[in-house]
Amino acid sequence: MTALLGAADLVFERAGEPVFEPVSLDVHAGDVLALTGRNGAGKTTLLRLLAGVIRPAAGTRTARVDCALVGHLPAIKHDLTCRENLDFERAMGPPGLPTAEALARVGLTGLGRRPARALSAGQRRRLGLARLLVRRIPVWLLDEPYASLDDDGCAIVDRLIADRVAGDGAVVLATHQRFPAHPALRRLAVTAAGTSE
Repeated sequence: MTALLGAADLVFERAGEPVFEPVSLDVHAGDVLALTGRNGAGKTTLLRLLAGVIRPAAGTRTARVDCALVGHLPAIKHDLTCRENLDFERAMGPPGLPTAEALARVGLTGLGRRPARALSAGQRRRLGLARLLVRRIPVWLLDEPYASLDDDGCAIVDRLIADRVAGDGAVVLATHQRFPAHPALRRLAVTAAGTSE
């Protein structure tokens, strides 16, 4: 089976020094891959490499489908309403769920007209996750998706991950708090360069 996303001996450097030990991975449809490691080991950097946001110093990244990255910040425009944020994202296509349905799926029903700046931290996190639903993107790259969420919000993330991988998609996430209770869950340790974890 052909991997949706792959990396071979991927290395990233800052000021000429490697951030983490070389990473190789393959992500197939139905996979849930959790990146583990200490703070500062390079998990966020690896996600950004996998998304194609930054370039590796060595190694290769292969993506056969579109990937979406949701980082620590939810990448929403605070002066727009929740609906406007999602309509903007949806217009970049290919379209996924209708905006109202995406808001409902993340527990933001009735907040479509609320400016994003008026949301709580957990609600902003949910709105950032709703961005994934309004477009059809096979691979989700999630950086600390449970951050700022209460128990209900964490359960929503678990359902979103399960739904994404139930079809033709996959999820790669970095997390410290919680791991999705999913039978396809695999873990990959990211080790800071020059350390022995």
